[in-house]
Amino acid sequence: MHLAQLNVGHLRAPLESPEIADFVAALDPVNRLAEEAPGYVWRLKGGDGPQDVVHHDYGDYLLINFSVWEDRDSLWDFVYRSAHLGFLQRRREWFQRVAEPYSVMWWIPRGHVPTLEEGMERLGLLKAQGPTPEAFTFKQFYESSEAAWRPAAAEVRK
Repeated sequence: MHLAQLNVGHLRAPLESPEIADFVAALDPVNRLAEEAPGYVWRLKGGDGPQDVVHHDYGDYLLINFSVWEDRDSLWDFVYRSAHLGFLQRRREWFQRVAEPYSVMWWIPRGHVPTLEEGMERLGLLKAQGPTPEAFTFKQFYESSEAAWRPAAAEVRK
């Protein structure tokens, strides 16, 4: 099993604005850092340019980060034990504070490429039900042995 993670952030201003310039400048280096990190498997890309943002229909100021990792430790090390941490600590400069969950994880079979719809559904599950083996967080984590993988409703409808 691999660990999928999705997090969303509501930008304080458009990507082109001076208030967000430091964040935009960091996108390419941080994305490269993730791709070179031990345990990295995949990430959803919005293009090949330095702003490489994922385009979607979930709102103009909603920024999405979606990736797959070998395991919890690999993701944890990238998030909290790499240069990524410095940017994470500055998130309030660029993103609005939200009271609802903005980050979700779930286990997927090796080789499965999750869709954005699947990720948003998992985030919705976390918001509606709290942490479960199908949608959880670092703080309330479920091991792959506890998570009986099921395809997202969007995948079942195909």
